[in-house]
Amino acid sequence: MRAIAGMATALAMVSICGVSAAAGEEASPLDEIIVTATRAPDGIPRSLLGASATVIDPQDMEDRQTRVVADVLRDVPGVAVSRSGAEGAPTQVRIRGTEGNHALVLIDGVKASDPYYDEFDFGTLVADDISRVEVLRGQQSSLYGSDAIGGVISYSTLTGREAPGLTGRIEGGSMNSWDAAARYGGVDGGMDYAISGGWRTTDGYPVARTGSRDMGSSNGAVSGKFDFDITDAFRIKAMLRASRTRADTPDEDDDFSTPEYGAVDGTGSFTSKTQIGSLRAEYDAFDGHWLNAVSVQAVDAQRDGDTAYGPYGDKGERRRYSAESTLRFGAPAAIEHLLTLAVDREDTDSRNTQAYSAEQGGKHGTGNTGLVAQYTLLADTRLGLGASLRHDDNSRFEDATTYRLQGSYLFDSGTRLRAANGSGVKNPSLTELFGYDPSSFIGNPGLKPEKSTGWEAGVDQQLLAGRVLLGATYFDSRLHDEIYTSYGPAPDYFGTPANRTTRSTQRGIELTAEGRIADAWRISVAWTHLNAKENGIEEVRRAPDIGSLNLGWISPQKAFDANLTVRYNGRQTDDNFTGVGPSPAPLAAYTLVNLNLNWRYTDKVQFYGRIENALDQHYEEVYTYRAAGRAAYAGVRMKL
Repeated sequence: MRAIAGMATALAMVSICGVSAAAGEEASPLDEIIVTATRAPDGIPRSLLGASATVIDPQDMEDRQTRVVADVLRDVPGVAVSRSGAEGAPTQVRIRGTEGNHALVLIDGVKASDPYYDEFDFGTLVADDISRVEVLRGQQSSLYGSDAIGGVISYSTLTGREAPGLTGRIEGGSMNSWDAAARYGGVDGGMDYAISGGWRTTDGYPVARTGSRDMGSSNGAVSGKFDFDITDAFRIKAMLRASRTRADTPDEDDDFSTPEYGAVDGTGSFTSKTQIGSLRAEYDAFDGHWLNAVSVQAVDAQRDGDTAYGPYGDKGERRRYSAESTLRFGAPAAIEHLLTLAVDREDTDSRNTQAYSAEQGGKHGTGNTGLVAQYTLLADTRLGLGASLRHDDNSRFEDATTYRLQGSYLFDSGTRLRAANGSGVKNPSLTELFGYDPSSFIGNPGLKPEKSTGWEAGVDQQLLAGRVLLGATYFDSRLHDEIYTSYGPAPDYFGTPANRTTRSTQRGIELTAEGRIADAWRISVAWTHLNAKENGIEEVRRAPDIGSLNLGWISPQKAFDANLTVRYNGRQTDDNFTGVGPSPAPLAAYTLVNLNLNWRYTDKVQFYGRIENALDQHYEEVYTYRAAGRAAYAGVRMKL
């Protein structure tokens, strides 16, 4: 009854393990299953997908010794990361020149953005012991609704079947940093279970240019995933995750007569607590040809902090209900058709817990109902065509209809041509509508949703029997009614959001290379050239050139392995609210080099170490906020 789902699981394991099912041969990167590219429950092979997608599998995460998920996203083409200081500080991720709140973020399938800010803070996401990241680029609102203008970032922990057993690690290093993670998973009869937890703490370093206060943080999360096979055709899935982040933050100096403008030590800090969960029931009928699912998701988030201007706090809740039905017909080896219909209901409420006025302290909410239709045609494992349409009925904004068309064809030569075209929408956040402080940020209830249209075209070429994949993509998007903050004069700088009437464009080229060379080398290269402009002026925090190289090596006896990571971020600009110096302010280019080593002492015990920013580059990702210098870490990983 579940033959189709079983095939998808097998293909997913191919992408996770990097080994094909045939005689131990290496699988092509095109064999990876992209889960987020469809509302059908078992995803679609990357070789049949017209959109651009990148998978960072558990082996990548281990080789690069990823501890903060935002760091590994720097290796994804089209993605830029901006962290406001030390680890744990607010962190934004932008896809293809869009804004930080234009990326839909899923954690184990749950929409995870903070309901108050309507944006996900990647500074709060530590990496689990075994996890996977999937990035789908381009407008995806036709599948997911608001937020997915730049694309979708999906972070997931593995099931017990995918990674059974007990694993754990502990490490320490520079800045009095400590990290620990553990995971236990397996299958018991009809129950698949996986429980994981991670915790990091660091004393940090002085973020302000002339500061001396170390900006420390502690960051942890626990999660559990459970799948229950009630019958061969009916199963229930449940997920719970709780995370907590506490981080020191600098203040902003408002005395422009002193040289200490911008970030200064201060005494600020914040604490963020988030709980997310989901419950999903799936039923396969007619020998897997009719797949049905209903689900409910919940997000509760709260943030409390303190600055030189006083305390602040907010709380938000989101409830999301979905029903999906996919009909398969045709022959998988010849021509197969998939028709998916879905309905989503989302209700969001939030409030300012440190309000300055009755309106801003009140509870505000919005509701949205979305109807989705998606059609996919797969032919001879070579041709993939797709179309999706979504209509959203929102309680506060005008209705929105979004679409997406895409296609891919794989030739005998290993060449693949692909293209996609689509539209996206991003609704204003409740913070933008109602503000939080009449002396510094006043809301605008008359805001309109942002809208985007764009297209992309690309070519991939397989080499070495599919073990290496080269790719090139050109993308072109336009953003309409962009929401920005209009600031008043110094020294108050009060802000009010508004919709722009000028032209905002994002164009660029993404170049990639990935795969294995011989048995010892694993390589991943990404380069993005971006031209993101608003009214002819380069957008801030969007470097025209970003690139990364990851080169992994494993010894013939597989006792030792090493990974070299090189990340380049070209010159860029940033907003300057200090009243001193140019505006926007220039940020210099920088190159970061990380070196990771691993020694398999036994089959169950591994010792490892890494050096981050080995060249000790001094740089800023956010104006006047210093980034970390050279740091070293060592630890032990165990498997029972």
